Amino acid sequence: MSSDAARARLVERLRERLDVDEAVLAAIGSVPRHEFVPDATVERAYADRPLPIGADQTISAPHMVALMADLIDVSEGDRVLEIGTGCGYHAAVVAELLGKSGAVYSVEYVAELAAAARRRLDRLGYDAVHVRVGDGRDGWSDHAPYDAAYLTCAAADGIPEAIVDQTRVGGRVVAPVGRRGRQELVRLVVRRHGTDRERHGGVRFVPMIDDEG
Repeated sequence: MSSDAARARLVERLRERLDVDEAVLAAIGSVPRHEFVPDATVERAYADRPLPIGADQTISAPHMVALMADLIDVSEGDRVLEIGTGCGYHAAVVAELLGKSGAVYSVEYVAELAAAARRRLDRLGYDAVHVRVGDGRDGWSDHAPYDAAYLTCAAADGIPEAIVDQTRVGGRVVAPVGRRGRQELVRLVVRRHGTDRERHGGVRFVPMIDDEG
C-alpha cells in the first residue's frame, strides 16, 4: 500500500473513532507521518499507535495528536506554543491548521531530537515551525502571548505556570497530566482571574516532565 493510501485509510479510521473537526482530519491527512519515524518503523508509520523515535522518546499515536489538535481549537494565523518537539510530527499537524500566517514555537529538551526535527521540518517545508532547545517548563516567553499551548508529553505535577502565563486570556492549554498509569487529558481555558479546567478522559503517555516513576 502506498503512503498516500495508508494515510487516507488512517484518516478514515480516525473519523470513525473520534468526534473531531474535519479540518483536524485534513491536517492529519496532509502530513507524511512516514517522514517522521525511523527507517526501522516506517512500515508501521500509519498504524494508530506511538512509535519509538530515539532518545527514549516516542511519536504520539495519531488519534492522540488529532484529539489534542481539536482541543486547542486554533484558527489560521494563530501563534501556538508546543512543549516537546520530539520528531516534529505533532507540530507539523498543528502548522497545517494555522496556515501560512500562523506559527508554532516548539521547545525540546533533548538537543539531538531538536536538531533532527528542525532539519526534517525545514526539508518538508514547515517553515512556520520554530524549534529551540530548552526546558519546556519555562515555555518560550519571547513570542508570548500565545493563542494556544500544548504539551506532547505527560506533566507529572500539573501544567507549568509559565506555560499558562504565556497564553492569552481566552487561550487554551492542553496536556496529559499525572504520573504513569494515572494520567488524564486536561484542557485549561485561560481567564483573567484563573482558568477553567476540563477533563477529557484517561490517557497513556510516556512521562517526560518531572516524573520520578
